[in-house]
Amino acid sequence: MIEITQFHFIFDLVFSSYQQKGFMMKKTVLILGATGRFGRNAQISFSWAGWDVRCFDRATDNLEDAAWGVDLIVNAWNPAYTDWATDIPRYTQQVINVAKDTGAAVLIPGNIYVYGEAMPQELSENTPHLATNPLGKIRVEMEQAYKESGVKTIILRAGDYIDTEASGNWFDKIITAKAERGVTSYPGAPDIPHAWAFLPDVTDMAAVLADNLDELDTWTDVFAPSLTLTGQELAHAISEVSGRSQTLKPMAWFPIQVASLVWPLGRSLLEMRFLWDKPHEVCSVRAQTLVPDFIPTSLEDTLAASLPEQINPHGLVRRPRPKVPGLLSAFNCRCVHSQPS
Repeated sequence: MIEITQFHFIFDLVFSSYQQKGFMMKKTVLILGATGRFGRNAQISFSWAGWDVRCFDRATDNLEDAAWGVDLIVNAWNPAYTDWATDIPRYTQQVINVAKDTGAAVLIPGNIYVYGEAMPQELSENTPHLATNPLGKIRVEMEQAYKESGVKTIILRAGDYIDTEASGNWFDKIITAKAERGVTSYPGAPDIPHAWAFLPDVTDMAAVLADNLDELDTWTDVFAPSLTLTGQELAHAISEVSGRSQTLKPMAWFPIQVASLVWPLGRSLLEMRFLWDKPHEVCSVRAQTLVPDFIPTSLEDTLAASLPEQINPHGLVRRPRPKVPGLLSAFNCRCVHSQPS
Protein backbone atom coordinates (compact mmCIF):
# COMPACT_ATOMS: atom_id res chain seq x y z
CA MET A 1 0.00 0.00 0.00
CA ILE A 2 1.33 3.43 -0.94
CA GLU A 3 1.59 5.65 2.10
CA ILE A 4 0.18 9.17 2.07
CA THR A 5 3.63 10.77 1.91
CA GLN A 6 4.53 8.62 -1.10
CA PHE A 7 1.27 9.54 -2.80
CA HIS A 8 1.93 13.25 -2.30
CA PHE A 9 5.46 12.82 -3.67
CA ILE A 10 4.17 11.05 -6.80
CA PHE A 11 1.43 13.67 -7.23
CA ASP A 12 3.99 16.49 -7.01
CA LEU A 13 6.15 14.81 -9.64
CA VAL A 14 3.23 14.40 -12.03
CA PHE A 15 2.00 17.94 -11.41
CA SER A 16 5.47 19.41 -11.97
CA SER A 17 5.80 17.43 -15.20
CA TYR A 18 2.49 18.81 -16.45
CA GLN A 19 3.57 22.33 -15.59
CA GLN A 20 6.91 21.93 -17.37
CA LYS A 21 5.15 20.69 -20.52
CA GLY A 22 2.80 23.68 -20.45
CA PHE A 23 -0.36 21.80 -19.54
CA MET A 24 -2.96 23.60 -17.44
CA MET A 25 -4.89 21.44 -15.01
CA LYS A 26 -8.61 22.20 -14.98
CA LYS A 27 -9.71 23.97 -11.81
CA THR A 28 -12.62 22.67 -9.76
CA VAL A 29 -15.29 24.60 -7.87
CA LEU A 30 -17.79 23.22 -5.37
CA ILE A 31 -21.02 25.22 -5.23
CA LEU A 32 -23.07 25.12 -2.03
CA GLY A 33 -26.65 26.21 -2.54
CA ALA A 34 -26.47 25.37 -6.24
CA THR A 35 -30.25 25.50 -6.69
CA GLY A 36 -30.54 29.04 -5.31
CA ARG A 37 -30.29 32.21 -7.38
CA PHE A 38 -26.57 32.82 -6.82
CA GLY A 39 -25.63 29.15 -7.11
CA ARG A 40 -27.61 28.69 -10.32
CA ASN A 41 -25.86 31.63 -11.98
CA ALA A 42 -22.48 30.55 -10.59
CA GLN A 43 -22.85 27.19 -12.32
CA ILE A 44 -23.23 28.96 -15.66
CA SER A 45 -20.37 31.41 -15.09
CA PHE A 46 -17.83 28.89 -13.86
CA SER A 47 -18.74 26.35 -16.54
CA TRP A 48 -18.32 29.02 -19.19
CA ALA A 49 -14.94 29.93 -17.70
CA GLY A 50 -13.76 26.34 -18.12
CA TRP A 51 -14.01 25.15 -14.53
CA ASP A 52 -15.07 21.68 -13.45
CA VAL A 53 -18.27 22.42 -11.49
CA ARG A 54 -19.49 20.29 -8.61
CA CYS A 55 -22.88 20.98 -7.04
CA PHE A 56 -23.30 19.99 -3.41
CA ASP A 57 -26.43 18.05 -2.49
CA ARG A 58 -27.13 18.50 1.20
CA ALA A 59 -29.44 15.46 1.21
CA THR A 60 -26.84 12.98 0.02
CA ASP A 61 -23.35 14.51 0.10
CA ASN A 62 -20.73 14.82 2.81
CA LEU A 63 -19.18 18.29 2.70
CA GLU A 64 -15.59 17.26 3.37
CA ASP A 65 -15.73 14.44 0.83
CA ALA A 66 -17.35 16.69 -1.76
CA ALA A 67 -14.75 19.42 -1.21
CA TRP A 68 -11.72 17.16 -1.45
CA GLY A 69 -9.53 18.26 -4.35
CA VAL A 70 -11.45 21.44 -5.20
CA ASP A 71 -9.75 24.79 -5.65
CA LEU A 72 -12.70 26.89 -4.56
CA ILE A 73 -15.86 26.56 -2.49
CA VAL A 74 -18.66 28.97 -3.41
CA ASN A 75 -20.73 29.28 -0.25
CA ALA A 76 -24.09 30.31 -1.68
CA TRP A 77 -26.11 28.74 1.14
CA ASN A 78 -28.83 31.27 1.89
CA PRO A 79 -31.19 30.26 4.72
CA ALA A 80 -34.36 32.20 5.39
CA TYR A 81 -33.99 35.39 7.45
CA THR A 82 -35.70 33.67 10.36
CA ASP A 83 -32.99 30.95 10.41
CA TRP A 84 -29.95 33.21 10.09
CA ALA A 85 -29.17 33.33 13.81
CA THR A 86 -28.88 29.53 14.06
CA ASP A 87 -27.83 28.45 10.56
CA ILE A 88 -25.27 31.03 9.42
CA PRO A 89 -22.81 30.55 12.32
CA ARG A 90 -23.09 26.77 11.89
CA TYR A 91 -22.62 26.84 8.12
CA THR A 92 -19.75 29.31 8.48
CA GLN A 93 -17.81 27.05 10.85
CA GLN A 94 -18.45 24.00 8.67
CA VAL A 95 -17.10 25.70 5.56
CA ILE A 96 -14.08 27.14 7.40
CA ASN A 97 -13.18 23.73 8.83
CA VAL A 98 -13.49 22.01 5.45
CA ALA A 99 -11.54 24.76 3.68
CA LYS A 100 -8.71 24.38 6.20
CA ASP A 101 -8.68 20.59 5.81
CA THR A 102 -8.76 20.63 2.02
CA GLY A 103 -6.80 23.81 1.27
CA ALA A 104 -9.68 25.24 -0.78
CA ALA A 105 -10.36 28.95 -1.04
CA VAL A 106 -13.87 30.27 -0.33
CA LEU A 107 -16.01 32.77 -2.21
CA ILE A 108 -19.08 34.28 -0.52
CA PRO A 109 -21.77 36.50 -2.02
CA GLY A 110 -21.74 39.52 0.26
CA ASN A 111 -24.36 42.22 0.79
CA ILE A 112 -24.53 45.74 2.20
CA TYR A 113 -26.26 44.77 5.46
CA VAL A 114 -22.92 45.00 7.26
CA TYR A 115 -22.87 48.80 7.01
CA GLY A 116 -25.99 49.35 9.07
CA GLU A 117 -28.56 52.11 9.13
CA ALA A 118 -25.94 54.82 9.70
CA MET A 119 -24.12 53.95 6.47
CA PRO A 120 -22.95 56.82 4.23
CA GLN A 121 -24.39 57.30 0.76
CA GLU A 122 -21.17 56.27 -0.97
CA LEU A 123 -20.25 52.68 -0.15
CA SER A 124 -16.84 51.18 -0.83
CA GLU A 125 -14.71 48.33 0.44
CA ASN A 126 -13.33 50.73 3.04
CA THR A 127 -16.71 51.64 4.55
CA PRO A 128 -16.81 50.52 8.23
CA HIS A 129 -19.05 47.60 9.17
CA LEU A 130 -21.17 49.25 11.85
CA ALA A 131 -24.47 47.37 11.67
CA THR A 132 -26.28 47.14 15.01
CA ASN A 133 -29.48 45.42 13.87
CA PRO A 134 -29.67 41.60 14.30
CA LEU A 135 -29.41 40.60 10.63
CA GLY A 136 -26.59 43.04 9.95
CA LYS A 137 -24.64 41.88 13.02
CA ILE A 138 -24.94 38.24 11.90
CA ARG A 139 -23.34 39.12 8.58
CA VAL A 140 -20.61 41.17 10.27
CA GLU A 141 -19.76 38.25 12.57
CA MET A 142 -19.82 35.78 9.69
CA GLU A 143 -17.37 37.81 7.62
CA GLN A 144 -15.13 38.38 10.63
CA ALA A 145 -14.99 34.63 11.26
CA TYR A 146 -13.69 34.03 7.74
CA LYS A 147 -11.23 36.89 8.00
CA GLU A 148 -9.79 35.55 11.26
CA SER A 149 -9.67 31.92 10.04
CA GLY A 150 -6.73 32.37 7.69
CA VAL A 151 -8.70 30.72 4.87
CA LYS A 152 -8.28 32.49 1.54
CA THR A 153 -11.65 34.23 1.19
CA ILE A 154 -13.32 36.43 -1.40
CA ILE A 155 -16.32 38.49 -0.33
CA LEU A 156 -18.01 39.56 -3.56
CA ARG A 157 -20.38 42.26 -2.38
CA ALA A 158 -23.41 43.70 -4.16
CA GLY A 159 -26.69 45.51 -3.62
CA ASP A 160 -30.04 43.98 -4.56
CA TYR A 161 -29.90 41.39 -7.33
CA ILE A 162 -31.64 41.55 -10.68
CA ASP A 163 -31.90 37.96 -11.93
CA THR A 164 -32.74 36.49 -15.34
CA GLU A 165 -35.64 34.49 -13.93
CA ALA A 166 -38.08 34.84 -11.07
CA SER A 167 -36.29 33.87 -7.86
CA GLY A 168 -38.35 35.55 -5.17
CA ASN A 169 -36.33 38.75 -4.84
CA TRP A 170 -37.49 42.36 -4.62
CA PHE A 171 -37.16 42.95 -8.36
CA ASP A 172 -39.38 40.13 -9.59
CA LYS A 173 -41.59 39.58 -6.53
CA ILE A 174 -42.57 43.21 -5.92
CA ILE A 175 -41.21 45.78 -8.35
CA THR A 176 -42.06 44.15 -11.68
CA ALA A 177 -44.91 41.90 -10.47
CA LYS A 178 -47.51 44.23 -12.02
CA ALA A 179 -45.38 45.62 -14.85
CA GLU A 180 -47.48 43.78 -17.43
CA ARG A 181 -50.37 46.00 -16.31
CA GLY A 182 -48.21 49.13 -16.52
CA VAL A 183 -47.43 49.42 -12.80
CA THR A 184 -44.00 49.47 -11.20
CA SER A 185 -44.38 48.94 -7.44
CA TYR A 186 -41.58 50.45 -5.38
CA PRO A 187 -40.82 49.73 -1.70
CA GLY A 188 -39.01 52.97 -0.97
CA ALA A 189 -38.73 56.68 -1.62
CA PRO A 190 -38.90 57.10 -5.41
CA ASP A 191 -36.25 59.80 -5.72
CA ILE A 192 -33.25 58.36 -3.87
CA PRO A 193 -30.49 56.20 -5.38
CA HIS A 194 -30.50 52.46 -4.67
CA ALA A 195 -27.76 49.92 -5.45
CA TRP A 196 -28.59 47.06 -7.82
CA ALA A 197 -26.48 44.37 -9.45
CA PHE A 198 -27.20 42.11 -12.44
CA LEU A 199 -26.65 38.68 -10.92
CA PRO A 200 -25.06 37.07 -14.01
CA ASP A 201 -22.49 39.89 -13.99
CA VAL A 202 -21.77 39.18 -10.32
CA THR A 203 -21.13 35.47 -10.90
CA ASP A 204 -19.14 36.18 -14.07
CA MET A 205 -16.92 38.44 -11.99
CA ALA A 206 -16.65 35.67 -9.39
CA ALA A 207 -15.25 33.37 -12.07
CA VAL A 208 -12.79 36.02 -13.26
CA LEU A 209 -11.53 36.62 -9.72
CA ALA A 210 -11.28 32.87 -9.07
CA ASP A 211 -9.15 32.41 -12.19
CA ASN A 212 -6.54 34.55 -10.44
CA LEU A 213 -6.74 33.06 -6.94
CA ASP A 214 -2.98 32.86 -6.55
CA GLU A 215 -2.67 36.60 -7.10
CA LEU A 216 -5.28 37.57 -4.51
CA ASP A 217 -4.64 38.39 -0.87
CA THR A 218 -5.83 35.99 1.81
CA TRP A 219 -8.77 38.33 2.40
CA THR A 220 -10.37 40.06 -0.59
CA ASP A 221 -13.44 42.24 -0.05
CA VAL A 222 -14.63 43.65 -3.37
CA PHE A 223 -17.81 45.05 -4.87
CA ALA A 224 -19.36 43.59 -8.00
CA PRO A 225 -20.50 45.85 -10.88
CA SER A 226 -23.32 48.07 -9.70
CA LEU A 227 -26.31 49.82 -11.20
CA THR A 228 -27.35 52.94 -9.27
CA LEU A 229 -30.97 53.90 -9.89
CA THR A 230 -33.78 55.79 -8.22
CA GLY A 231 -37.24 54.26 -8.32
CA GLN A 232 -38.24 56.85 -10.91
CA GLU A 233 -35.25 55.99 -13.11
CA LEU A 234 -35.97 52.28 -12.79
CA ALA A 235 -39.62 52.70 -13.79
CA HIS A 236 -38.61 54.85 -16.76
CA ALA A 237 -36.02 52.26 -17.86
CA ILE A 238 -38.60 49.47 -17.62
CA SER A 239 -40.94 51.54 -19.79
CA GLU A 240 -38.22 52.12 -22.36
CA VAL A 241 -37.13 48.48 -22.55
CA SER A 242 -40.59 46.90 -22.48
CA GLY A 243 -42.38 49.42 -24.66
CA ARG A 244 -45.09 49.50 -22.00
CA SER A 245 -45.56 52.77 -20.12
CA GLN A 246 -45.14 52.34 -16.37
CA THR A 247 -46.78 54.20 -13.51
CA LEU A 248 -44.63 54.23 -10.37
CA LYS A 249 -46.67 53.38 -7.28
CA PRO A 250 -45.50 52.93 -3.67
CA MET A 251 -45.59 49.45 -2.22
CA ALA A 252 -47.83 49.23 0.84
CA TRP A 253 -45.83 48.36 3.97
CA PHE A 254 -48.86 48.44 6.25
CA PRO A 255 -49.93 44.82 5.58
CA ILE A 256 -46.41 43.67 6.46
CA GLN A 257 -46.48 45.75 9.63
CA VAL A 258 -49.74 44.13 10.71
CA ALA A 259 -48.67 40.63 9.73
CA SER A 260 -45.32 41.02 11.53
CA LEU A 261 -47.16 40.69 14.83
CA VAL A 262 -47.41 36.96 14.10
CA TRP A 263 -45.09 36.61 11.08
CA PRO A 264 -41.35 36.48 11.92
CA LEU A 265 -40.29 37.04 8.31
CA GLY A 266 -42.33 40.24 8.28
CA ARG A 267 -40.31 41.52 11.24
CA SER A 268 -37.10 40.81 9.32
CA LEU A 269 -38.36 42.69 6.27
CA LEU A 270 -39.22 45.68 8.44
CA GLU A 271 -35.80 45.51 10.07
CA MET A 272 -34.13 46.01 6.67
CA ARG A 273 -36.61 48.58 5.38
CA PHE A 274 -34.09 51.38 5.88
CA LEU A 275 -32.27 50.20 2.72
CA TRP A 276 -35.24 51.47 0.69
CA ASP A 277 -35.38 54.86 2.36
CA LYS A 278 -31.69 55.62 2.71
CA PRO A 279 -29.79 56.73 -0.41
CA HIS A 280 -26.79 54.57 -1.23
CA GLU A 281 -24.57 53.71 -4.17
CA VAL A 282 -21.55 51.51 -4.72
CA CYS A 283 -18.18 53.10 -5.49
CA SER A 284 -15.59 50.38 -6.06
CA VAL A 285 -12.09 51.32 -7.13
CA ARG A 286 -10.81 47.91 -5.96
CA ALA A 287 -12.83 46.06 -8.59
CA GLN A 288 -11.44 48.30 -11.28
CA THR A 289 -7.96 47.36 -10.08
CA LEU A 290 -8.55 43.60 -9.80
CA VAL A 291 -10.54 43.13 -13.02
CA PRO A 292 -9.91 46.27 -15.08
CA ASP A 293 -11.21 44.84 -18.38
CA PHE A 294 -14.48 43.34 -17.17
CA ILE A 295 -17.45 44.54 -19.22
CA PRO A 296 -20.73 44.66 -17.27
CA THR A 297 -24.10 44.29 -18.97
CA SER A 298 -25.82 47.54 -19.85
CA LEU A 299 -28.97 48.59 -17.99
CA GLU A 300 -31.03 48.09 -21.15
CA ASP A 301 -29.81 44.52 -21.66
CA THR A 302 -30.08 43.79 -17.94
CA LEU A 303 -33.77 44.66 -17.91
CA ALA A 304 -34.46 43.02 -21.26
CA ALA A 305 -32.96 39.78 -19.97
CA SER A 306 -34.82 40.01 -16.65
CA LEU A 307 -38.37 41.04 -17.52
CA PRO A 308 -40.87 38.24 -18.26
CA GLU A 309 -41.59 37.78 -21.96
CA GLN A 310 -45.21 38.94 -21.69
CA ILE A 311 -43.96 42.33 -20.42
CA ASN A 312 -41.27 42.75 -23.05
CA PRO A 313 -42.78 42.37 -26.54
CA HIS A 314 -39.31 42.28 -28.10
CA GLY A 315 -38.48 39.05 -26.27
CA LEU A 316 -35.55 38.29 -24.02
CA VAL A 317 -32.10 39.56 -24.96
CA ARG A 318 -29.48 36.88 -24.64
CA ARG A 319 -26.63 38.46 -22.75
CA PRO A 320 -23.20 38.06 -24.31
CA ARG A 321 -20.65 35.94 -22.44
CA PRO A 322 -17.24 37.04 -23.74
CA LYS A 323 -14.52 34.43 -23.37
CA VAL A 324 -12.45 36.84 -21.32
CA PRO A 325 -14.99 38.98 -19.41
CA GLY A 326 -13.84 42.10 -17.59
CA LEU A 327 -14.97 45.31 -15.98
CA LEU A 328 -15.45 48.82 -17.34
CA SER A 329 -13.92 51.60 -15.30
CA ALA A 330 -17.18 53.51 -14.88
CA PHE A 331 -19.30 50.86 -13.09
CA ASN A 332 -22.42 52.98 -13.78
CA CYS A 333 -21.54 54.80 -10.56
CA ARG A 334 -22.24 58.46 -9.84
CA CYS A 335 -20.03 58.69 -6.76
CA VAL A 336 -17.85 61.76 -6.53
CA HIS A 337 -14.81 59.76 -5.47
CA SER A 338 -15.35 56.64 -7.55
CA GLN A 339 -12.82 57.24 -10.31
CA PRO A 340 -9.23 56.13 -9.76
CA SER A 341 -6.70 58.89 -9.49
